[in-house]
Amino acid sequence: MMSFRLALVGLLVALLPAVAAAHDYKLGALEISQPWARATATTAPTGGGYLTITNEGTTPDRLVSASSPAADRVQIHEMKMDGNIMRMREVEHGLEIPPGATVKLAPGGLHLMMMGLKGPLKQGTQVPLTLTFEKAGRIDVELAVGSMGAAQPPHGM
Repeated sequence: MMSFRLALVGLLVALLPAVAAAHDYKLGALEISQPWARATATTAPTGGGYLTITNEGTTPDRLVSASSPAADRVQIHEMKMDGNIMRMREVEHGLEIPPGATVKLAPGGLHLMMMGLKGPLKQGTQVPLTLTFEKAGRIDVELAVGSMGAAQPPHGM
């Protein structure tokens, strides 16, 4: 009985990296990891999407657009200080992903703004999202929805 338990624990430990990587995607030289969103209130018109993009290639690429059936439109946004005021605006001409670099979209900085939500983003669900890159093309990913106000991806990612 003890050897069965040890074997089971060993199997679970061996599977942990696969579970942790379950939300990573690859498109050519680009790796998209930890795509997630915050839960929204029932009547919220917008929601934020976050992820990390790593360019393992030798040439730059650019995230030019995103779309989701969960929203009327998705824009690439940035937040930054303008004097003492935090401003949010759309990133024109897309988001460059330099070769060998990692670009993180996270709360309080670069992010995907889902506008015209067709329903609330509910904790524990997945939101489909299509990312379009200038060179690498399109890829479908799923945003894991965490709690309202979360500062990082849901556990298990």
